[in-house]
Amino acid sequence: QVQLVESGGGLVQAGGSLRLSCAASGRTFSSYAMGWFRQAPGKERDFVAAITWSGGITAYLASVKGRFTISRDNAKNTVYLQMNSLKPEDTAVYYCAADPRNRGSQFAYAYDHWGQGTQVTVSS
Repeated sequence: QVQLVESGGGLVQAGGSLRLSCAASGRTFSSYAMGWFRQAPGKERDFVAAITWSGGITAYLASVKGRFTISRDNAKNTVYLQMNSLKPEDTAVYYCAADPRNRGSQFAYAYDHWGQGTQVTVSS
């Protein structure tokens, strides 16, 4: 069983930066693809970014490409989401998720394990 714990959320002004972290338990973390999703109030949970186990393949939501960067440190069992040039529309609860089949998918159903989420609020 993989447990995921997100951290790094908070309140930031538009144009600012945050780095989210997702710490995973379990010895098989390095074989999993990892994803970040977000959910704003009253909206569906949306894909943000994904990375395969080796870090060789990454994918991004079009509206965050060039502003957000997903990365991972398998030695630390941690995946990161560096968010720059934040906009008010980035405000949401951000979740990390783990896919044991290493697909790097943009679809939530591909992920078996989820964290509890961390709130990101961007003020204008």
